[in-house]
Amino acid sequence: MVVPVLLPTNVRDETYGGVTYHVEGELVPALQIEISQVPVFFEHHVLLWKDPMVEVGIKPLKGAFKRIMSGMPVFMTEARGPGRIAFSRDGAGHVFALHLAPGQVVDVREHQFLAATDGVDYSFTRVKGAANVLFGGTGFFIDTFACQRDHGVLWLHGYGNVFMVTLGPGEQIDIEPGGWIYKDRTVGMETIFQRLSTGLFGSAGQLFWNRFTGPGNIALQSMYLHMPTNE
Repeated sequence: MVVPVLLPTNVRDETYGGVTYHVEGELVPALQIEISQVPVFFEHHVLLWKDPMVEVGIKPLKGAFKRIMSGMPVFMTEARGPGRIAFSRDGAGHVFALHLAPGQVVDVREHQFLAATDGVDYSFTRVKGAANVLFGGTGFFIDTFACQRDHGVLWLHGYGNVFMVTLGPGEQIDIEPGGWIYKDRTVGMETIFQRLSTGLFGSAGQLFWNRFTGPGNIALQSMYLHMPTNE
């Protein structure tokens, strides 16, 4: 059976997709990016500090009408260099980067996105019904990030520690619905239910989890959270 592997918690002087970045801190880590020619975009509330030379503005997102109807953000915040900028989420966890090649697509749970380089496209998928079961109570959306032409970097935040598992074709792993962070688009996902029975007194409840089928990568978090939902 495949076994998830712990990712490094600190990264120094990593360069990819036109930027150099660093991840430091043990309890609530911070992502620091050196911006030169390639802008980065992010949600405004994750900004920790920046060089005064770094300009911050609005990045419009595609599909504005669809976003408005779904209650999703129409804009992201964008930073342009030269200079340094740092991001952090208000929770104990683990920040890690995905280096995306042209044509690569990943699906990300809500509330895990931290930042991305300008060449990464962002969209979302609305999931109707059974939101708590499918996504651990995080809502009705999966964020999708893709690189069409250039190489890009996507930074994600996981609660607790982050582990990576690589599935071969047909290999499977079951993960608590609040425990997964992202998956490659090539990885299939289904929800599995198991009814618990004592035999004598009938049903004692049920278990459910997400079953992932390879090929591809999945990241999971040890301190999974079940966010509130309207459904």
